Amino acid sequence: MLCSKRSRARRYPNEGFRHSAHLCYNHFIMEIKGLILSGGEGTRLRPITHTSAKQLVPVANRPILFYGIDALKEAGIEDIGIIVGSTEEEIRQAVGDGSSLGVRVTYIRQEAPLGLAHAVLTAEEYLGETPFVMYLGDNLIKEGIAELVKRFKEAQPDALILLAHVLEPQRFGVARLEGDRVVELIEKPKIPPSDLALVGVYMFKNVIFQAAKSIKPSWRNELEITDAIQYLIENGYQVESHIINGWWKDTGRLEDLLEANRMVLEGIEPRCSGHVDGESQVFGRVVIEEGAEVINSVIRGPAIIGKQARIVNSFIGPFTSIYYEVLVENSEIEHSIVMEKSRISHIRGRIEDSLIGKNVEIDRSPMRPKALRLMLGDNSKIGLI
Repeated sequence: MLCSKRSRARRYPNEGFRHSAHLCYNHFIMEIKGLILSGGEGTRLRPITHTSAKQLVPVANRPILFYGIDALKEAGIEDIGIIVGSTEEEIRQAVGDGSSLGVRVTYIRQEAPLGLAHAVLTAEEYLGETPFVMYLGDNLIKEGIAELVKRFKEAQPDALILLAHVLEPQRFGVARLEGDRVVELIEKPKIPPSDLALVGVYMFKNVIFQAAKSIKPSWRNELEITDAIQYLIENGYQVESHIINGWWKDTGRLEDLLEANRMVLEGIEPRCSGHVDGESQVFGRVVIEEGAEVINSVIRGPAIIGKQARIVNSFIGPFTSIYYEVLVENSEIEHSIVMEKSRISHIRGRIEDSLIGKNVEIDRSPMRPKALRLMLGDNSKIGLI
């Protein structure tokens, strides 16, 4: 979107000088920082997120957060601030200083999850005058963002937002366009004006700080990034959009998390660094990581078996991720994610469409009389046959 002549004159009284400076500035490579938001509480994935950061739930045996870090690094961004909250220590332990992932990480504590625009203000000291990419830590974008960052550097708009066509736009911030021009953004509207949702990636110049300071909390008592971008639109700043064509997932819900896991597993290359005995069968794209054992079992890919995991007398079906040090014995499971150090033993029937947390034990009890004996956390969901 281009600024009107009146608004440009008001903001840039010496337009000719600014234009010349802009041309000179384009001869330099724009420095860009990254800002990943990992302070959310993940209420839609409880009870898993009562004890774990949602950004560290593994997709294809890799924490979701790492995919965001990879996307920024592949776009040439190596200085990354990570907004953290109550799960700060867990995220610090997973990411460290970022060197193992090829980046430099600075942790920024947000006092409470008070909205995306509030997170931007929390990071103002770290970001300074530098343009930045804001990436929501529980998002996955297959095609990455390298081309979009390149476009942002070349065109240098005040903001560049990513959009995608979705089936349930009322769950997201939604954009209304006139041609290619962004004219309105609405956060989680009851009656969406379009099916174009804001993907969890935004690119900003430092004018976003002024915008975030100029808005009021929404009905959710949060400073909404959609309101801050709307401020830019209404005050004549240049806000551009790009509609992504590849798949994108906000992994905040179980069904979306499992779908993201499915999508990533579809692209894996088969590899066996563990042990598969002669009684076992492995079909399709399957990764068996170092120290894993497959004994008298069937693995049907795409699937991944993590380090030191043991699969004994069992069936692991398509689109299943088994994380490290998991035991699956005399059981069947498919289209599921099993987190680290869990144990599934002697289960009748097949486990499907499930997210099983870390250190979980699922077993058939030998106690008499036969009965269901459960210990479940808050907001658990269980289906029985």
